[in-house]
This record gives sequence, structure tokens and C-alpha cells, in this order.
Amino acid sequence: MDTDQVSGRWDANKGACPTRQVLSRIGDTWTMLVISTLERHGTMRSGQLKAAIEGITQKMLTQTLRQLERDGVVRRDVVPTVPISVSYTLTPLGQSLGVAVATMRTWAYDHMDEIVAARNDYDDRPTAEE
Repeated sequence: MDTDQVSGRWDANKGACPTRQVLSRIGDTWTMLVISTLERHGTMRSGQLKAAIEGITQKMLTQTLRQLERDGVVRRDVVPTVPISVSYTLTPLGQSLGVAVATMRTWAYDHMDEIVAARNDYDDRPTAEE
């Protein structure tokens, strides 16, 4: 059986496979950073997430959180205080994804020097015109 298939139902290499949407979502930089931040810090409010993720706009954070909530990865909790308090937590599904994201983050940290060296080697190669 093809290791890219689960129960013979999914094949991400096929254009109509719905797993492409999932891979696109979880491969997004902001999604990875939100999941990684919640995985490391636990429940957080929107403002805390925005402060922790340098460069994310409020609009992008809101869009990302809504998409993750729709996918069942993040749970949004509203506390009826004045003003209303909203916090975000990884669901069990999100926690399992958080493990994978943490593995990818660790891999990137462990191999960044090699990647930088490879990029420098590539950029220093003579072009076909030279």
C-alpha cells in the first residue's frame, strides 16, 4: 500500500484530494507559529498571541484563528466579562498537530546552519551566462 494513503481513501498527489487543503493550512507560516505558540504556552488571549508572534497583523491573526477553530484545531472560549474575554487553546486534535509542529521547529533549529551554508554555496555558484 502507498504510504501516502490512509486506508486507501486519500492521496495528496491527486488534485481533488481534500487533504491538500489541510496541508496548505498547516503548512502556512502563521498557522505554524500560532500552533507552536499555543503548544509551548498553553491557553492565550488574542493580544498575547499577537505580542508573541512578531510581525503578525491583527487581521491575519484573526483569520488564522478562525480557520484553525473551523478545522477543530483550536478552541475559542468566551468569558462574559466586561469587556468580554476571549482565549484560545489547542484541542486534542491541535495538540497532536502541535507535536508535529514542534518536531519541525526543532528540525529547523538543528539544521539552520546547514541550510544557510547550502544557500550561500548555491548563491555563489557561477550562472550559465558566466
